[in-house]
Amino acid sequence: MYKKILCVDDDPITLMLCKKVIQKSEFSETIEIGHNGEDALKYLDSFIQDSVISNGDLPELLFLDLNMPVMGGWEFLDIITERRYNEIFPQLKVIVLSSTIDPKDIEKSKSYPMVLNFLSKPITREMLEDLKQNT
Repeated sequence: MYKKILCVDDDPITLMLCKKVIQKSEFSETIEIGHNGEDALKYLDSFIQDSVISNGDLPELLFLDLNMPVMGGWEFLDIITERRYNEIFPQLKVIVLSSTIDPKDIEKSKSYPMVLNFLSKPITREMLEDLKQNT
């Protein structure tokens, strides 16, 4: 079980479903919500104050959609990779949760150090059970 998860998606129905499935499967104690990559970036940046990093309440897992307004998943991943967040927050892992089935997207996601997996929407209890066993 994860202590805290951040779900980032622009679709309120997907966010509601994600939250419900995670709660029912007891996959996490706390579920935070972001509506785009910019929200997620601001949330992660809030753990860095005056060059002091506070990892205490940081999510351990981030479910990330790719296609969102304001800032999409790819742009978010590019920024956190450029800022070396994988070194600043080594315990934080990203799971891309997308409706795309393009093999190029799946391969591209593997190039990011924080990405643990690529899953197709919608999230299911079976997916979470598989993640429990393989992470």
